[in-house]
Amino acid sequence: MPTAAPERPAELPGRGPGTDRSSRSITLPRGTGRTAARVGALTVCQGALMVGFGLLITGPARGLWPMTVEDDVNEGFERARTGTLTTLSSFASEAGNTMTIIAITLLVCAGLILIPRLPLWRQAAFLAVAVSLQALVFLVITECVDRHRPEVDRLDASPPTSSYTSGHTGAATALYGGLAVLALSRLRGPWRRIVGGLLLLLPLMVAVARLYRGMHHPTDVVGGLVNGSLSLLIVGRALFVDGSVTAPADAGKDGGATAAGTTPAGGAVPAPSPATARADRGATPDKGRTVVIFNPTVTHEADREALRAVLARHGHTGAEFVETTAQDPGTGQTAAAVRDGAGLVVVCGGDGTLRAAADALAGSGVPLAVVPCGTGNLLARNLGLPLSPTAALDAALRGTPHRIDLGRVEGDDLPGTHFAAMSGAGLDAAIMEHTDDRAKSVLGWPAYVLAGVGTLRTPRMRVTVRLDDATALHRTARMVLVGNVGTVQGGTTLLPAARPDDGLLDLLILDPRGVGGWIRALTTLLRGGAKAPRPTAVDTVTAQDGDRSGVPVEFFTFRRAELTFDAPQSRELDGDPVTPGRRLTAEVRPGALTVLLPTGGA
Repeated sequence: MPTAAPERPAELPGRGPGTDRSSRSITLPRGTGRTAARVGALTVCQGALMVGFGLLITGPARGLWPMTVEDDVNEGFERARTGTLTTLSSFASEAGNTMTIIAITLLVCAGLILIPRLPLWRQAAFLAVAVSLQALVFLVITECVDRHRPEVDRLDASPPTSSYTSGHTGAATALYGGLAVLALSRLRGPWRRIVGGLLLLLPLMVAVARLYRGMHHPTDVVGGLVNGSLSLLIVGRALFVDGSVTAPADAGKDGGATAAGTTPAGGAVPAPSPATARADRGATPDKGRTVVIFNPTVTHEADREALRAVLARHGHTGAEFVETTAQDPGTGQTAAAVRDGAGLVVVCGGDGTLRAAADALAGSGVPLAVVPCGTGNLLARNLGLPLSPTAALDAALRGTPHRIDLGRVEGDDLPGTHFAAMSGAGLDAAIMEHTDDRAKSVLGWPAYVLAGVGTLRTPRMRVTVRLDDATALHRTARMVLVGNVGTVQGGTTLLPAARPDDGLLDLLILDPRGVGGWIRALTTLLRGGAKAPRPTAVDTVTAQDGDRSGVPVEFFTFRRAELTFDAPQSRELDGDPVTPGRRLTAEVRPGALTVLLPTGGA
């Protein structure tokens, strides 16, 4: 699954690498008009949805639950008032006040543009547009839906707008929710989740304060939360997921994507370029030296210094740091390190960088220390490593070598290469294709969820499956997934029996039909598939319902699999999209990779 590639600080819109700064003119990036039109259309739909909900609760549904108990809720808040709570609610309500929202938005956007070494225009636009669109939709709603405020003692002066929706809550959701997204993507270390969590709590505090102060009904604040969230979703998808607004291409994206968006041929080991061979600090090559292969888009100078300190504490002084490039995402650098006698290879990057390095390390016996710096970090998660880079390196260096399996895959227009976590075709590969690197840099792994919304209509495919020496299976499927490990982001287990050291690979065939099929498939996967069948290749069964219709999820295990599709399908390797095709052949290489793991790992 996916790999991290945080947005490299980009040039100003309209500025190319060779542009003369003294004569540059600021122009809008390509695709701005089309994206603006899409955002406008979706915002109209958002407004219509919110107005429709408001007319429903003030009209046909006003006599139904929960509208019938809203007055009781407001009166309960009124009875619970104390001096201290009233003061606290005043501060919380002020956090969603119009002037507060405007001031914070302007300050943050100015900081995003002016303070960083290179401006973060896209992040600033994301925040400003989301807050502005929320306000615009709010004004339309209050003009269309006339709802009186609760019949309780109100602690604030009633503004001229309708009670539905809560403008304070909507604005707070758009602003603080947007700030949480930026914080979770830009901050590092233990404070990242703390800051993000506190920012996400602020809209809820504003909502409760507006109820406490008698300014809104419960459905009004719910409407505000929905309105702000929809604005964030629409703008975030347009700027970070769809990828229709294009800026100068960034070099060295994680996952090894070339300018054409494909991975390099996995069968050959490219020779390292001069840029590949340069190190942060020179180290004389000698037997048993430590080489750190790092993706510069996700491993910054401060990160490298922190990792250098961890290495020094464990006696690995003078480690050589070698960066990956867009042309060589890690295979050539790792192959050179092995060829020159490296005793330890440390890989800092996402799953794509790790896959490229593992391809060169396969069968060498040189131990690997995994330092997760990406979005997915699937192998690190499944090996039980901490997701903090320094903590993961420290845990690995305190551990012992373990041999784990690799998968080897090839197909039409896909030379043979290794993967460490997962490979597949269909829906999951389409999600990878539609997830922009900028979305991953800002949103992290939820960017894949957003991309998945637009790919659920991926056509069903017909596939012939040959597992080891068993009879061929003929299936229809939305997705086929081959895994060396089973758990993905969010703790979801797609392949419940998969283990990275069992000498086997696992196969998931996903084929839900209709809403009921999707519900059953998601239920099975969210429960970890604990009771799902896992037939072996020589004991293959066709899982069926009582009415003899195919089940939406099937699991198999094998050593070699040949997958043949009726038409070219999207394909991916460890989260990297590769050339579409009609065939995938996957086989396990038992114990091919030696990894340093803490006690209990793998």
